[in-house]
Amino acid sequence: MKEIQIGNKKIGFNEKPYFIADIAANHDGDLNRAYKLIELAKEAGADAAKFQNFKAKKIVSNKGFDSLNGQMSHQASWEKSVVEVYEDASVPDDWTEKFKHKCNDIGIEYFTSPYDFESVDLVDPFVNVYKIGSGDITWLDIIEYIAKKNKPVFIATGASDMNDVLRAMNLLQSYTDDIVLMQCNTNYTANPQNYNFINLNVLKTFKQYFPNVILGLSDHTHGHATVLGAIALGTRVIEKHFTDDNNRVGPDHKFAMNPIAWRDMVDRSMELFNALGDGVKRIEKNEEESVIVQRRSLRYNKDLYKNTIITKNDIIALRPIKDGNIEPYRINEIVGRTLNKKVLKDDAINFEDFII
Repeated sequence: MKEIQIGNKKIGFNEKPYFIADIAANHDGDLNRAYKLIELAKEAGADAAKFQNFKAKKIVSNKGFDSLNGQMSHQASWEKSVVEVYEDASVPDDWTEKFKHKCNDIGIEYFTSPYDFESVDLVDPFVNVYKIGSGDITWLDIIEYIAKKNKPVFIATGASDMNDVLRAMNLLQSYTDDIVLMQCNTNYTANPQNYNFINLNVLKTFKQYFPNVILGLSDHTHGHATVLGAIALGTRVIEKHFTDDNNRVGPDHKFAMNPIAWRDMVDRSMELFNALGDGVKRIEKNEEESVIVQRRSLRYNKDLYKNTIITKNDIIALRPIKDGNIEPYRINEIVGRTLNKKVLKDDAINFEDFII
């Protein structure tokens, strides 16, 4: 099975789920606040703290958004213009190295989604993996530019169809096999109805098209249903937005997970992962005593004398069964045999009871 090394951890189907806390814009322009969120993410069980690197003028068009009929989707609730929000959310260039050092100090992986060529080059010395956001799945130039950095790539597939996915994956796979393909629904409204559109079964389709690719989920719902379902379907990389307070003002706080919810998500996910097992049906170690007390063994249902020929009417199947006792499915190996001694009602039947 495919495995990818990210820092000091492996990700893969047989590895534990890998959790990415996407801090994104939730630093609210405050470096110390960003540090605090990194620390909280680590405490809550995240494996990686992720940011986003962009410059407003290189990701959004002021004229383009002004030409729309008002701000749309989750942006409709923003008090500032789209360009202003992106300007506020931009990460200063000198924060990248500081984020890396902070993450190293507390033992959590740092990486980011860079949204322009200059940002890719800026963060390259500090990341072990790149994340391509859903919005760039049709921008083949940036996908190729990132792929040429010869590092693992996570790519989200929100608001795209299978043709978009195939186009991007064909390009990525021409450069690297270290890819995590992430199902995603790109709706940031935190509406409970969004569960109707997560479409986790797309993960099965991804597995059919790309059987050797590690699967991921980039999710924007509250609660754990999507995460647990994705893990059960084979996903091993989980990305969710992270904040310390869902009531703060900012574009990403409303649909993010707070530390308490994140910790619960990780704990429930590990319970599920451990419960999945390896698929080999066997008597498990914690069932060994249950075998004894719940399975039946063959016993005599009456006193019988030596030289009696055994019939089914002489036999009853009762719990428990000990080593050396005879399982009920072997009853036809007993019927018709002749006793070599007297036996008593409720005695366990043994092959040594019979004339050879």
